[in-house]
Amino acid sequence: MTAAALSFDLFGSLDAPASPVVISVPHAGRDYPLALRSALRVPLEALTVLEDRHVDALAHAARIGETMLVQRPARAWIDLNRAETDRDPKIDEGVSPTTQPIESPKLKSGLGLIPRRAGRAGDMMRRRLSNEEVIARIRADHRPYHAALGTALAAARARFGVAVLVDLHSMPPPGLADIVFGDRFGRTAAARYVHRIEAEAEAAGLAHALNTPYSGGHILERHADPARGIHAIQIEWSRARYLDAALDLPGAGLASAARTLRAMIDALADEACASRGLPQAAE
Repeated sequence: MTAAALSFDLFGSLDAPASPVVISVPHAGRDYPLALRSALRVPLEALTVLEDRHVDALAHAARIGETMLVQRPARAWIDLNRAETDRDPKIDEGVSPTTQPIESPKLKSGLGLIPRRAGRAGDMMRRRLSNEEVIARIRADHRPYHAALGTALAAARARFGVAVLVDLHSMPPPGLADIVFGDRFGRTAAARYVHRIEAEAEAAGLAHALNTPYSGGHILERHADPARGIHAIQIEWSRARYLDAALDLPGAGLASAARTLRAMIDALADEACASRGLPQAAE
């Protein structure tokens, strides 16, 4: 598949990464394909509740040379942070309650591979999707993103001896924390990496939490392999910290949030290289 045909934007190199840190931005997409728009029973604006609104702007403001993937189609089209098998029989004709694996809490709430619900607006679609439609989205969107992310992490590990995935998301305010770090309760990253970015949050005066209420999803589960030198952490950023008062567009806090995220990326790269006795990655 050519770069032009891919449904995500790639920044930096997949094969020769400049840093052991690889950044994933799976939920900031704002492209709503016609096939989705024509089947909606709710206004298109209702679907933005599913977006990690403009968290890609935060990622771009913080990034220097890291390999980064940013999905373009909206999460309402397909959710890259769900497994291919996390299909909802209430919206997907390709599965049934009798053949589907045990439903996850997210799937039960309508937030499976193909989201069914959009917050308070409720069910989004006027019709169910055929098996062929869902498979087409998996092949065109889900698999290429995960294949590229796997390639980037393998290349980073090969070059630096270790790779660290930052899976960047955002969360709605208000909340008890400005940032929530997720490592699947210690399964997807060595504790020293989490401790380094917690220290950066502390230095910035930001309230932070670990694994509550977000511990990470399919992206971490699929790509993390700490025993083989691939660590993965999800970072959920409060939208109040980088969006405007309406939580719609990048706001005055973006620059400060980007400086803190940049410090976290540098800390992770430093920790990764120190663990292998290497000088810090090139910027």
